[in-house]
This record gives sequence, structure tokens and C-alpha cells, in this order.
Amino acid sequence: MNKQEQPGTSRRQFLLSTTAVILLATAGKAGAVIIKGAAPWAPFDYSPPQTLEPGGWYFFTPQEAAAVEAIVERLIPADELSVSGKDAGCAEFIDRQLAGSFGTFERLYMQGPFQAGAPEQGDQSSLVPQQRYRVGLAGLESYCQDTFKQSFASLSADQRDKVLTGLQNGDIALKSIDAKLFFTTILTNTMEGFFADPIYGGNKDMVSWKMLGFPGARYDYRDYVEMHNQKIDLPPLSIAGRPEWKAKG
Repeated sequence: MNKQEQPGTSRRQFLLSTTAVILLATAGKAGAVIIKGAAPWAPFDYSPPQTLEPGGWYFFTPQEAAAVEAIVERLIPADELSVSGKDAGCAEFIDRQLAGSFGTFERLYMQGPFQAGAPEQGDQSSLVPQQRYRVGLAGLESYCQDTFKQSFASLSADQRDKVLTGLQNGDIALKSIDAKLFFTTILTNTMEGFFADPIYGGNKDMVSWKMLGFPGARYDYRDYVEMHNQKIDLPPLSIAGRPEWKAKG
């Protein structure tokens, strides 16, 4: 057999054989762990919901909290269908979100460059949520004091609506922050707090879920998958269960 007839090892064959060796070695290690009686994963190792104990404010000052409660009360006013955003706990939801990773945009890239972009490019602000609320609420307080000689929380319902409409339309200028950005941020967070799981501080007593007829965070819906256009009379269920499930001390 001459040199041209001798079989050679191609690059592809080499890579395939190397990969097989690595896979076999890894499988052997995993099997050894299981044989020893230790599971190859840790129970509940899944980034559980970030929650804070009820009661008190974790980020807002008392003055800021009063303003936010007054805002969410007008963004979602009480009616025949549900309680207001304030009574549903939207301010508490926002406060706890700001005190956590959301407040600093911990999981987002925030190194810039920060430039004014087109609407379809989304949020381009360098301000993280904590800064947006702190600066925005300070600007709102300054505007209300200059215009009405009182804080936003002390205004009448009609006056609050007028101010919020001005922020939404950009007719009111706030110091150090775009009024529309501030309004959009707090409106979005208010809606999230109204419809989120109660474990996060809002949607108290699952009021919005009851209004919508949403059964909540149940484990299994297989018995109801084929029930199209039918009312499902299931009481809503939070991630943390239902209040009556908790043992009384």
C-alpha cells in the first residue's frame, strides 16, 4: 500500500471522536454522583421570587409614598368593579420593586452610550428606576408647590387628574427628568402591581384576579383546557397559596 492509499484521519473525524470522549467522561461523572446517592441538582435552585415583608416602606420616604399613593389612586380609581390602585397595594408593589434588582436595572446593560433615539428604539434613558422615581417625585413636588402651593397628595381629584394628564402629554416640565418618561414608568409599574401575584405586594386579596375571573397560579389546568368560552368558578390562587391556608398561631 503506497502513501496515497493509507487511510488518514480527517479533521471532522478527530473532532467527532474528541467530542465523544468528553461526553462519555461527563456521563461517567454524573452517573457516579447519582450512584453515591447525591442528586445532580439542588432542590429549589431556581431564582425564587424576590419578596419583602409587608408593612413599612423600603425605598420611598413618607412624603414620596404619599405622592405615589395619590398617583396610583387616580390612575386606577375605585369603581363598581374593583378597589382603587392605592387600596390594591400598587404603591407597596412599586416600593418593593424599587428596593430590589429592578430598582437599579441590575440585570440590564447600563453603560451607554445614552442618546435620544426614535420611539421604536425603546427606552434610552440613563436613569435607573430608583433615580426616575426619586428625581421625578421631587420634580412633581416642586411643580405642585409652585403652581398650587401644596403637595400633589393634597390636591383634589380633579387637580390630580389635570397634573397627570399634563405629565402624560408632556405639557408639564419636570426638573432633571422627562415628564413623559416619568409618567410612563409609574403608569406601567402601577398596572403591573394591580395585576401581579400578591406575593409581590400588590393585587391585595387578589382583587384584580377576582374581577377578571382569573384562577391564578394553579399547578394543573388540564381538566379545563377544553372548556372554551365557559366560566370557570375557581377561586384565585397566589404563588403563596390562599390566606385561609395559613396556620393560625
